Amino acid sequence: MRQYELMVIHRSDLIETDVRSQVADIEQAIGTTVTSTDFWGKRRFAYEIEHMNEGFYSVLEFSGDPDLVGSLDRSLSLADGVVRHKILRRFDKE
Repeated sequence: MRQYELMVIHRSDLIETDVRSQVADIEQAIGTTVTSTDFWGKRRFAYEIEHMNEGFYSVLEFSGDPDLVGSLDRSLSLADGVVRHKILRRFDKE
């Protein structure tokens, strides 16, 4: 299984508790392979995205197969509350 890092930016007009529950739903969709979750809170963007200047950031680290990454990418692309997301494969030195 490969190591991945997922950064998600949620809409700023949502309530923080709703965003945290959406992050928990993402964790549940990934499964037990989530190693860490870091909720950054509301941050200002460097540039305007879809007429918004800020959003809720969260970073998840997990391990999984490329099929999981594909389905996760597809579902986050369709989610209304997600402004942007990025999935990176981690190459840690061992």
